Amino acid sequence: MEHAAVAIVPCNDLDESQAFYERLGFQLTADYPLHGYRILHDSRGASIHLTRVEPGWVIPERNAHGIYLYSEDVEALASKLGRTAQAMPWGLIEFAVSDPNGTLIRIGWPDGT
Repeated sequence: MEHAAVAIVPCNDLDESQAFYERLGFQLTADYPLHGYRILHDSRGASIHLTRVEPGWVIPERNAHGIYLYSEDVEALASKLGRTAQAMPWGLIEFAVSDPNGTLIRIGWPDGT
């Protein structure tokens, strides 16, 4: 085990959310159906936990949750999701997308130029 922080993402529909994060390169590594909880990892060790919430608890249009994912694959992921990664004044190339529950997912990597 290494020192880390992990986002626990509230979800209305675990299957829909899992499918979204799989498009970002995450795969299911643990499933706790009785608890409505799933753990996903990507090939580089990043982890996202999904937790099912009661209907009406997460309103996608009003969701204030967010995750920042640092990924060397920022431009390929942006393309895969129909987005364009842009160089930002703070030295990162990044883009943003929302998951099915309205959670803001910002993905970036140092520009290097």
